[in-house]
Amino acid sequence: VQLQASGGGLVQPGGSLRLSCAVSGSPLNNNRIGWFRQAPGKEREGVSCIRTSDGGTYYKGSLGGRFTISRDNAKNTVDLQMNSLKPDDTAVYYCATDRAEWCTLDSLGYEYWGQGTQVTVSA
Repeated sequence: VQLQASGGGLVQPGGSLRLSCAVSGSPLNNNRIGWFRQAPGKEREGVSCIRTSDGGTYYKGSLGGRFTISRDNAKNTVDLQMNSLKPDDTAVYYCATDRAEWCTLDSLGYEYWGQGTQVTVSA
């Protein structure tokens, strides 16, 4: 299973970015796909998760008010739409998957990881 994250970049505070995770080597059914991020000097943290079986979603804290995770099973992709970005959102964002149906934001629950895409929020 391989994952390819893309869509990162430099954006001003208040702006938006849409990250995409392309999954190959495994169909998106009965999996969980998670988005994680790691800022410099900080531990990796879970951002959001989606169940590919029924589209159920889960977010860290209040991020669900600004971030939206979605999946396209036909294209084998999972996107993370990020709005109202803040400097604290600056990090490398990773997508990951595992063959389990329930969501978790614990990175230990994911076996396969993409390479990460840099998101920088700065004026």
